[in-house]
Amino acid sequence: MAKVHGGTLIARALKREGVDTIFTLTGGHIVPILDGCVQEGIRIVDVRHEQSAAHAAEAYSRLTGRLGVAAVTAGPGVTDAVTGVANAFYSHTPMLLLGGRHLTRQELMGGLQEMDHPRLFHSITAWSATAAQLDRLPDYIGTAARRAFSGRGGPVFLDIPMDVQFDMIDEDAVTWPSDYRPNASAGADAATLDAIVARLADAERPMIFAGAGSRPGEDNPYPELAEALGAPTYLNSRARGSLPHGHPLLGNHTRSQAMAEADLVLALGVDWDFRTGYGQKISPEAFVVQVDADATKIGWNRPAHLGVVADPATVARQLVARAAEFAREQSAWSEGVMAADRAKQAEFEAQAADESSPINPQRFAKEVAEFFGPDSIVAVDGGDIVSTTARWLQVSHPGHVLDPGPFGTLGTGAPFAIAAKVVFPQKRVGIVYGDGAFGFTGFEYDTMVRHRLPIVGVLGNDGVWNNIKTFHRFSFPDRLVATDLGRRPYADVVASLGGHGEVVTEPSGLADALKRAEASGLPALVDVHIAETMRMSSNYSQ
Repeated sequence: MAKVHGGTLIARALKREGVDTIFTLTGGHIVPILDGCVQEGIRIVDVRHEQSAAHAAEAYSRLTGRLGVAAVTAGPGVTDAVTGVANAFYSHTPMLLLGGRHLTRQELMGGLQEMDHPRLFHSITAWSATAAQLDRLPDYIGTAARRAFSGRGGPVFLDIPMDVQFDMIDEDAVTWPSDYRPNASAGADAATLDAIVARLADAERPMIFAGAGSRPGEDNPYPELAEALGAPTYLNSRARGSLPHGHPLLGNHTRSQAMAEADLVLALGVDWDFRTGYGQKISPEAFVVQVDADATKIGWNRPAHLGVVADPATVARQLVARAAEFAREQSAWSEGVMAADRAKQAEFEAQAADESSPINPQRFAKEVAEFFGPDSIVAVDGGDIVSTTARWLQVSHPGHVLDPGPFGTLGTGAPFAIAAKVVFPQKRVGIVYGDGAFGFTGFEYDTMVRHRLPIVGVLGNDGVWNNIKTFHRFSFPDRLVATDLGRRPYADVVASLGGHGEVVTEPSGLADALKRAEASGLPALVDVHIAETMRMSSNYSQ
C-alpha cells in the first residue's frame, strides 16, 4: 500500500466533507496541506491577508451550505485570522480554520512562530484543538465538521504540527470516519406545532420577523408563510432575499411600527440585540413565538411566551404544510402597515431624485441597487453606506446579501465577494463599500486580478468615517479627531493592480460607469463621491 503524508490525509478528509475550495495565505507551516489539496484537486485561492482567508471561508459556507475552510501558517498567520473567525462566531457560521503549528519535538523550545493557538480561540469557536496524531487526522477533520454544524453553527479551529503534516503513513493504516453528523435539521414536535398554529389562527395583527433563512439547496418557505398569514414580514441577516424584492408583504421601513402594534410576533432565528432594539420595541401585550436552533437565544433580552428550540426554516416549512388552519386575507391593519412602508419609501425616492453633487447617498443607493438587480450576489461592507443601500437592494434570493452580521466587522466585502465569485462564476457579484471599509481589505483586488474574478465594486466616498463622525460630533462637538479621511484615489489603486477603476462625481454619470465596469471584464471599482451626512446610527442610539 502506498504511503501518504499528513497533508494528503487532511485534503482527502476535506474532500469527503464536500470541500472543493480552500482559502489561504501560504506559509512554511502549511505546505503539506496545500500539497495535499493539489493532489486531491481542491482549488486553492490565495489571498493577501489571513483575515480575508477566514472571511472568504465564512462566505463559502453561507453560499454553499458546505464547510468553508481557510488554511493559515503558524503564529502571526493564525493571529491575523482571528477577526475573521470572530465574525463567523457572532454570525453563527460553520467554518474551519486550519493552522500550522511548530514541530512537536520543539514544544516549549522557542521554535519559529511557536504559540499555543487553541487557547486563543476558546471564546470565539465552537471547538478548538491540536491534531497531534497522524493516523487520526481524518477523525479530527470529522470532529471539526460535526462541531461546526451543531446548533446554529459556528467556526472551529484545528492546528496541526508541521512534523505531523510531513510524516508518512500507509494508507491502509488510516480509519476514515463516516456518518458523523445529522442529515436533517430538526423541526418542532407535534404538540409544539399545534400550539403555534393555534396562536397564529387566533392572532388579529400577526407579523413575521426572520433572521435565519433556508440553507442552500432547501426550499424557501417564507413567501408562502407570509401570504398564508397575510402578515407584514421583515428580514435581516441571512434571511434577506427570502422574499423577493417588491413583494407586497415585505417591509423595509416599518418594523418598529409593526412590533409596537402587532398582537403576535413570529420570530424565526432573530437575535434580540442592538440591531433589533433588544426586543424592547415589541408591544408588552404581544404574544411572542420565538424559534431558534440555539436554546440560549430563547428569551434573551425579552421574554418568549412560546420558545421553540428547532431550525427556524424547518419550522416555517411545517407551518406552510398546515397553512389551511390559519390562512386569512390580509387585514386592514396589515394593509395600513404596508401603506406606511410605501409612504416612507416614497420619501427616499424624493431624495434619490436629487441631482446635486457630491451625490446624495440615497441617489447612490438607488442607482447601485438598480444596476445589481434581483439576481446578483452583493457583499456590503461599511457603516452608514450599508444601512442606506440595504433599503434599495433588490436581491431576491436567500443568502445573496452578504453582510458581516452582528459583529460589525469592516473588511468583509472583498473576501466575501471573492468566495461568491468562486462558488458562482456565472453570477454577477458585487461589493458596496464605504471608503473607510475599503482600507481594510481593498488590496484583495490583487487576488481578484490574479484569479481572474471580475467583481464589480462600488464605493461611496464621502471622505470621512461618517457614522463615527456623527456620533463624535454629537458627543464632543468641539473636539473632533480621527474622523476625516479625505477623498483618496481608490480607483487608481485598483487600476494599478490590473483592474478597472474610475471616479464618478456627478449623479448622471453613475449608471454608465457601472455598465463600463462590468463590460471591462476585469475586477472593477467605481469610486463615487457622495455627500457627507449627519444621521445618528441606531448602533449608538438604542
